[in-house]
Amino acid sequence: MDQFWKDRPVLITGASGFVAAHIARRLLERGALVQCLLRNPEEPGALALLDLHHRVRIVEGHVEDLPRLQNLLNEHRIDAVFHLAAQSIVGVASASPLATFEANIRGTYRLLEACRCTASVRRIVVASSEKAYGSPRDPLSTEQHPLAGLSPYDASKACADIISRSFAYSCQLPVAVVRSANIYGPGDLNLSRIVPGAIDSLLRHQPPVIRGDGTPVREFIHVDDVARGYILLAEQIGETRGEAFNIGAGSPISIIDLVNLLIRIAGLEGQIRPAILQPPGRPSRTDLLSISSELIRHRLGWKPLISLEDGLRLTFEWYRQHQLLLPGNLPRH
Repeated sequence: MDQFWKDRPVLITGASGFVAAHIARRLLERGALVQCLLRNPEEPGALALLDLHHRVRIVEGHVEDLPRLQNLLNEHRIDAVFHLAAQSIVGVASASPLATFEANIRGTYRLLEACRCTASVRRIVVASSEKAYGSPRDPLSTEQHPLAGLSPYDASKACADIISRSFAYSCQLPVAVVRSANIYGPGDLNLSRIVPGAIDSLLRHQPPVIRGDGTPVREFIHVDDVARGYILLAEQIGETRGEAFNIGAGSPISIIDLVNLLIRIAGLEGQIRPAILQPPGRPSRTDLLSISSELIRHRLGWKPLISLEDGLRLTFEWYRQHQLLLPGNLPRH
């Protein structure tokens, strides 16, 4: 194993979320000194679910607190920053736009300002999203497509994306941006997302709920592939500074087919069918939304290593083994 991350001080924001926790796991495996900024250290979230909370240094704080960030970066001589702290639940973001903008936009520029004023910081990767492209849009978005997100969550991600790249160009800050497709994998307890929500239902032998007619085609990527991408962008910051990179699996699938695949993986084919909740008067949607990952493939050699079916099997097995930790303390079957 290469020694790039050996004893390198790293700060991860939003580490209670499952993507950040998987980045922490991979960095720990490579010998990094990982600090995790949590708003509430008593609720380590995915860090605890992945049994990482005792292996990282958890520090209390939030990304809107500029003096706290500056002290933290300087005290630990942080070299690498992975910024994933955000209000990431789309429904909550729509209900609370002000709080979403405070966390996702203000939190981003304050963190970047703290990094700008800290000499030890040499690489920063900021989480954006394919949702920054907005919807509707071209079926296959490249990094050259304009950012057009209009919902509170989408707009906040587009703003954070642009702000991050502006720091790179105006301040020469070593920052790159990730726009990922829909991420799934172990440790995600946001059951409003289709993969963990469907698995939760199947573990209780209940029909998974599809909010819509199931025809929209979307792209899903396993969290391990995403974490690899983040770390690679940080390692190669000399090549990636000031740019945004799509990270997707390149295998879009309709929501109904995704849920039926999970039903088959659960061994419940022929016993359970999805519950399709098509709102009255709402037309069916057959649109395809996907992103091109050719830029990161061509420039850095990254590619997804986990197929959708393999990834869903691994994910289902993790949820089955951790069923008692799911919201509602579900009984085993």
